[in-house]
Amino acid sequence: MQAVAEAHGHEHGDELSFWRKYVFSVDHKVIGKQYMSLALFMMLIGGLTAFLIRWQLAWPETPVPGFGWVPEPTMFDGVVPPEFYNALITMHGTIMVFFVAMPFLLGAFGNFLIPLMVGADDMAFPRLNMMSFWTIFTASMVLLSAFFVPAGAAAAGWTGYAPLSADPQYTGVTWGINLWLIALALEFASFLMGGVNFLTTAINMRAPGLTLMRLPLMVWTQVTAAVLFMLSVGPLVGGAVMLLLDRTIGTGFFRPDRGGDALLWQHLFWFFGHPEVYVVMLPGFGIILEIFPVFTRKPLFAYKAIIYSIIGTGILSFIVWAHHMFVSGIDPRLATPFSVTTILISVPFAIMVFSMVASFRGGAISYPTPMLFAVGTLATFVIGGVTGIFLGSAAVDIFLHGTYFVVAHFHYTLFPSVLFGGFAGVYFWFPKMFGRMMNETLGKIHFWITLVGFNCVFIPLFLAGAAGNMRRVYNPMQYDFLKHLSGIHQFATIATVVLLIGQVPFVINFFWSLFAGQPATDNPWRANTLEWATSSPPPHGNFEKVPTVYRDPYEYSLPGMTQDFLPQYAPAPAPRGV
Repeated sequence: MQAVAEAHGHEHGDELSFWRKYVFSVDHKVIGKQYMSLALFMMLIGGLTAFLIRWQLAWPETPVPGFGWVPEPTMFDGVVPPEFYNALITMHGTIMVFFVAMPFLLGAFGNFLIPLMVGADDMAFPRLNMMSFWTIFTASMVLLSAFFVPAGAAAAGWTGYAPLSADPQYTGVTWGINLWLIALALEFASFLMGGVNFLTTAINMRAPGLTLMRLPLMVWTQVTAAVLFMLSVGPLVGGAVMLLLDRTIGTGFFRPDRGGDALLWQHLFWFFGHPEVYVVMLPGFGIILEIFPVFTRKPLFAYKAIIYSIIGTGILSFIVWAHHMFVSGIDPRLATPFSVTTILISVPFAIMVFSMVASFRGGAISYPTPMLFAVGTLATFVIGGVTGIFLGSAAVDIFLHGTYFVVAHFHYTLFPSVLFGGFAGVYFWFPKMFGRMMNETLGKIHFWITLVGFNCVFIPLFLAGAAGNMRRVYNPMQYDFLKHLSGIHQFATIATVVLLIGQVPFVINFFWSLFAGQPATDNPWRANTLEWATSSPPPHGNFEKVPTVYRDPYEYSLPGMTQDFLPQYAPAPAPRGV
């Protein structure tokens, strides 16, 4: 640890320049905040693309309010043209999955919390940690720059299916897709660096007494996500290089006219893409698993069963990818086993959900803002999980796959983890990050508008999908059999506006609380894990001395105790009356 401290500059923290302290910092806490800032900025861009997409679907080929000033060739008099609509679909998915979900849940919370939760003074490799952030920052700028090159941004869908992405003649986009591939490669490199840090820190730098079976579940989910990412991303990195070569020097890996196989890209993408879903979902679950015991004031139900479920989910995630390809022409004898594994992976998630629900029984439950968002995460995710079982059946998926049913399902799996779970984490750990409490009234307004707005956007899309409304179609109203669904799209678009406006209280709350929020104590929630053993915000080096762990992380309301929580770092007090 001494070497890490010297690399970090803890001993001379006050002598560091502004640039070394807050910009090119090697402090995991600063880097976590940098990831959060980047994720929130990219979330703003992703929300804007969502609004433009929804406006086009609700009121096709009409001017978007407030966008008449945007010049050609991006938009024509404020109307979204077909080629820009395709770019919006592509960039919205890419931004939200790779440049919001991952930096928010892994980059921000993983970097900030893992060293604190394991009792370490920093990440194992501080300079590598700094490099990981600036690599994804560069990737973000490369991705956004694609909007400004000739022919615009990538327009082959966020999954980049070949041959649509392999041959520029299909989309008319040249440099936009090249920049998209480069940005993804940089982003993958960033999280490979981060994964190495997460694993090494959690395994090698744990405080005395902190065994693996005493680790907070947030650490378990972060480490599992890092392992999944590191084991699955290799084929897609290779595929991205092959696709870039197809586009630039004329190879034919994915082009049938040159002897290639377009379906190969789908296999490479989804072999990574489905574990990636759990790379994002597991840290979101980790956040709410930390919050539930604190606000139910009782131990988490079936702690070890949850750990085994997390590991089981990770293993199963590698053998479900082809359920994305039931309509691609794969042999039905191959589709059947993938249907089985797809439905089977719901079992460990069902165990986790059951454990969370069982944790409420007999608890002294309170509902501050973090708990509201945690409960909202669980409630909305269940809808995504149940609808996923529908799509896991090949026979049903053949009808629903290309429709808005899948769009709604996908958002009900990722939106709860990323947005509800992410906001729960912000409200919960904001006092530890910044030393101030967030405003509860603004937080509750933010929650209720977000919950109602989200459900009003996507529940109608299940109905549109079941009615046969195809996704990724520029103007669905050109089809007579879909015209009666225009009201659904208009309702969902109005709800999107409400959902976006509902984030304004969060922005106000966040920045107001930074400067004028009530000062936070070291442990404002009376929680047990090690991050609450230090000051708010933590100093350089995190702890005055390395903490010692005496017990499991979720021991609340124990019989005979004078207080209803017993921190991991506190020696056992004498029983009441002794």
